[in-house]
Amino acid sequence: MTSHVTGPSPLPPVGPPPPFDPELAPVVDVLTSTRPPDAYRPDTIVRMRRPVPGVPAPTDELLSREGAYRVEERSVPGPAGAPDVSLLLCLPRHVRTPVPAVYFVHGGGMIVGDNRFGLPEVLDLAAPLGTAVVSVEYRLAPETPHPGPVEDCYAGLLWLSEHAEELDLDPGRVVVAGMSAGGGLAAGVALLARDRGGPAIAGQLLLSPMLDDRNDSPSARQMRGRGVWDSRSNETGWNALLGEGVRGGPGVSAYAAPARAADLSGLPPTFIDVGSAETFRDEDVAFASRLWQAGGRGELHVWPGGFHGFDVVAPSAAISRDAVAARAAWLRRQLGE
Repeated sequence: MTSHVTGPSPLPPVGPPPPFDPELAPVVDVLTSTRPPDAYRPDTIVRMRRPVPGVPAPTDELLSREGAYRVEERSVPGPAGAPDVSLLLCLPRHVRTPVPAVYFVHGGGMIVGDNRFGLPEVLDLAAPLGTAVVSVEYRLAPETPHPGPVEDCYAGLLWLSEHAEELDLDPGRVVVAGMSAGGGLAAGVALLARDRGGPAIAGQLLLSPMLDDRNDSPSARQMRGRGVWDSRSNETGWNALLGEGVRGGPGVSAYAAPARAADLSGLPPTFIDVGSAETFRDEDVAFASRLWQAGGRGELHVWPGGFHGFDVVAPSAAISRDAVAARAAWLRRQLGE
């Protein structure tokens, strides 16, 4: 008798990709004409970190919202044996204290970005509630692989909780938020806080979070070569964080890739949104389903025809306005008026 050694079962075929929203499709064409979906490769990481011409980083003056916020940078203790972590504090003036806070983790595929990246959009959500925003600067991969980035984020949250009274913040009303890679790191921070008995988290706001290093979901395969961040760029980000040959294999930590967590019970109320026409759609939907199955409170929005980051680059589109309104409503419910 002849025995045969077989490899992994082939993945089932997927259908054609869903269409982009009619208002968003021209925006995708413009974006991909200058930066294709697979633009992020190991040999382009340094170049991708350079400022985009004509797109300056948000200044303190801009972030102050005409004096409504006091903006300052603090260097706080990092993880044991690691450098300090920089926190950018946006603290509201002229409001009754203590105030709630959004602890924000920026996006960038684990490989680019800083604590000003994406911050104006978070302030848009926080300002109507008189809420503080604290944005963390974590070390980037591949120079700092896992667990460095998530431990930096957790160290910043610990400092924030311990110094809440000094900052006139309410430690019982802190929402951890993140966008894209920052959404994955925010989810990892929530898991760390749960498992270490760390700071109380009032909720987690996860915007198109990057959760699963396996990178083989139907949406990842459907959207290959489409949109602004496809499975090839995603592979670059995960390989940078985890190391070549580790991504997709056994033993990847749930604090790096929260989709790997065996147990999603005991997590704070969670908001997840994602576009239907983007790589992260199915891993985000699966994560929301597992939260509910574990008895958690979760709200999920899948925006039809949305691509990755659509609300940031096309804020006037109807679907973008609806997405921002849904986030604002959830945040108001978690933090109160």
